[in-house]
Amino acid sequence: MINIKIPSPKTKKYIENFFNRKNLKLLVKLSKKQKPSVNQMIVNEPYIPELEDLYRLYQFVLVNRRTTIFEFGSGWSTLIFSLAIKKLKDKFSKEIKLLRRNNSFELFVIENNKKYLNITRDRIKKFNKYLNIKDPIKINYHLSDVEMTLFNNRICTEYKKLPLCNPDFIYLDGPDQFDVKKDINGISTRHKDMMPMVCDILKFEYFYTPGTIIVCDGRAANAKFLKDNFKRKWKYINDQKNDQHIFWLDDTVLGKYNKLQLEFYKKNLQ
Repeated sequence: MINIKIPSPKTKKYIENFFNRKNLKLLVKLSKKQKPSVNQMIVNEPYIPELEDLYRLYQFVLVNRRTTIFEFGSGWSTLIFSLAIKKLKDKFSKEIKLLRRNNSFELFVIENNKKYLNITRDRIKKFNKYLNIKDPIKINYHLSDVEMTLFNNRICTEYKKLPLCNPDFIYLDGPDQFDVKKDINGISTRHKDMMPMVCDILKFEYFYTPGTIIVCDGRAANAKFLKDNFKRKWKYINDQKNDQHIFWLDDTVLGKYNKLQLEFYKKNLQ
């Protein structure tokens, strides 16, 4: 049985102090701006940082000792992932060499909107300079169109080209459902009553190593689509309080290197 660690809940004050200690006071300040209305379906400006979500993502990566992150979409979460991976890299750069991980302590980001990809890239460069980060982690930025398609004869979306990597942590927070091309029999997600429906994760399912974690930011319908189409043994939590859907692969250990990887996940950060 493979288990993962779920970050423990913290108060708003605790989380604000956490980011202040990280010299990320700007995030705390920006988080206090007015959020878009729940009925505002299309947002043309970057979202403000949501501290509770960002803290939780940071801890997810840290407490589960993730080695390679794949992020669908980009934003403040990209910055937080880069900081979490950097901390792990500084601690475990020697131990990771024992594992068969080609992209250890790397972050892969895929976007279908060039504007937001550039905003994310520029933002991280500025924060790395501001935080005086030496030897920042490698971030692989990829731009790809998203089109309507079929998976198991079900209508969904797919990225036209994915980066080559095998992540052990996947964060599903993209693409924007209104920025998808083409249609299937006249159907598209470009409608306010539709919802995101990514199938790319399913296509890659048999390459994932046991222990892999998937976190969906909201996207309940897409999470249901994944759950109903997965073929391997996945555990699932519907975290309604945090509006997250969490999967992890509790499948048969593949062999020596997968076993070493699972042992690495349990290492103490202190």
